[in-house]
Amino acid sequence: MPQGQDRIVPGILLMIGFTVTAPVMDSFAKLAAPEIPVGQIVAARFGIQVLLLFPVAWALGSLARPTLPEAGLHLGRAALIIAATSAFFAALGAMPLADAIAIFFVEPFILTLLGALLLGESVGWRRILACVVGFGGALLVIRPSFAAFGPVALLPLMTAFFFANYVILTRKVARSMAPLALQAWTALAACLLVFPALALFRGSGVGPLDPVMPQGIFWVWLAGVGIAATVSHLFISASLRLAPTAVIAPLGYLEIVSATALGYLIFGDLPDAQALAGIAIIMGAGLYVFLRERHLSRPPPPPP
Repeated sequence: MPQGQDRIVPGILLMIGFTVTAPVMDSFAKLAAPEIPVGQIVAARFGIQVLLLFPVAWALGSLARPTLPEAGLHLGRAALIIAATSAFFAALGAMPLADAIAIFFVEPFILTLLGALLLGESVGWRRILACVVGFGGALLVIRPSFAAFGPVALLPLMTAFFFANYVILTRKVARSMAPLALQAWTALAACLLVFPALALFRGSGVGPLDPVMPQGIFWVWLAGVGIAATVSHLFISASLRLAPTAVIAPLGYLEIVSATALGYLIFGDLPDAQALAGIAIIMGAGLYVFLRERHLSRPPPPPP
């Protein structure tokens, strides 16, 4: 067995676990959406994540107290992930799961362009062309969704934009903090932002932020959102520690497959032919961007 293969294989399996459990979280959010406001679903997602992650991080000795600048970065990351999550959960209230996730997967293209604009990273014409093609694929998914659901079809695109900025900010703090502690502190920061907002708007009639008392099975849906979110983030954090990003990143597109299966089994939704074509274009362009970046990051061959 090649050196490191004993760590790479579990890393791959953990990444596959992430691609399965992340759509499970989205499925619970979609099930909760008919009765529970978006802000309350987001609060459940981060509140349960805090309750589950902090004891684990403390037991592992990785819960170092953040410095004041780090705390500011956690609040910034929390604001971005709240915006991304809220937009996506709002989209799921109307759109099929697979379509929403397919549109979200323009995020690698947005991240590539933001890396060039904000971090000064070099982006050649091939990757720019791949980004344009990927956005074209997203339009094939968005057009029928926009016709059916209106502007809500643009919400996954907003999610992709906010999440790409979240990743950019994460790069600034991830080097100095363990992944588990990073997720725990950011979840706590998110709670410090979203719970006061829910308390402020209680009884206001502002739909997305006016909390309600869950009834019956909706307690299960809210708990499922938080538990699945926590498990999926533990999967991807552990995966990144075991296997190189270059190995596991392409597996992220399996999330579209999982979302399509869950959307059909739970909600009876299947993408139409145009959406499937768009999904295929997004995946192809995304894999090209990934392979191109992997090629450019390789060290030059030694001189003869």
